Amino acid sequence: MSLLNKLFKYAFDKDYRFLIKANATGYPDMSDEEFLRRKFKVCMKKDLDLDNPKTFNEKLQWLKLHNRCPEYTVMVDKYLVRDYIREQLGEEYLIPLIGVWDDPDEIDFDALPDKFVLKCNHNSGLGMYICRDKSKMDIEKVKKDLRRGLAQDYYLTGREWPYKNVPRKIICEKFMSDGINKDIKDYKFFCFNGIPMFMYISSDNAQNPTTDFFDMDFNHLNLRMKDPNSEVIPSKPPKFDEMKEVAIKLSQNIPFVRVDMYVIDDQIYFGELTFFHNCGFCEIHPEEWGEKLGSWIDLDHVKGAYNEH
Repeated sequence: MSLLNKLFKYAFDKDYRFLIKANATGYPDMSDEEFLRRKFKVCMKKDLDLDNPKTFNEKLQWLKLHNRCPEYTVMVDKYLVRDYIREQLGEEYLIPLIGVWDDPDEIDFDALPDKFVLKCNHNSGLGMYICRDKSKMDIEKVKKDLRRGLAQDYYLTGREWPYKNVPRKIICEKFMSDGINKDIKDYKFFCFNGIPMFMYISSDNAQNPTTDFFDMDFNHLNLRMKDPNSEVIPSKPPKFDEMKEVAIKLSQNIPFVRVDMYVIDDQIYFGELTFFHNCGFCEIHPEEWGEKLGSWIDLDHVKGAYNEH
């Protein structure tokens, strides 16, 4: 879309205008419930039912408001979660950490290896820099992008409560590669109160991302949420059973959480824990899967309380 078309749409399309402002400022003066109702209506083209939620996306919005456990803040913090994973699984499941800083000016870029990954610990992508060749890096631009990332109040963009009080930092991790495939596969397990029910394999390819869903017997599912399926259905990963055990261990007593992992050189590495898949604003196809997934989230025994502050 051209800039002129974007400006025209911003001026005359109130839904588009709301989304742009929501992503930019998050409407800080708007209550969480009002924000979620409005954004759900714009994204999903229907009203959000918080009194009797049934679908997967509706229940994720309900959980944002009512399942506010303090430990979730640690679990979404890309820095502090490392201690949690170390305790639950062991050091070998962690991507090696190179450094952590509060400000981009503190980073000694000369001391970094030729390849690395810089990211903020409190958000999802803004400010990230994947370095494959340090000699080609524009340090000032990288620092500028990191400052933008640190300044983002990620909680406000989708009211995902666990991110609200994460102490913001910059972390640097080892650049991971299996030496064969340019794009590392991402394995994401959808877990419901400690039980992984299905997972998907995604290709880390920004140009042509693909996603394929499988049940826990690795049967390919007729399910799509965002990206298309691969032309060739991925084969069962050799560490599939071990990954299921990891997912079980990390999802105990949580109504829903997505456990993300990588397998590199025959070793499982922890990716992240996601409490609200696609922020709960993702269309699910076929449509009947929305209620099926929703039926797996039990809201009857949810801990936490609705508290705007």
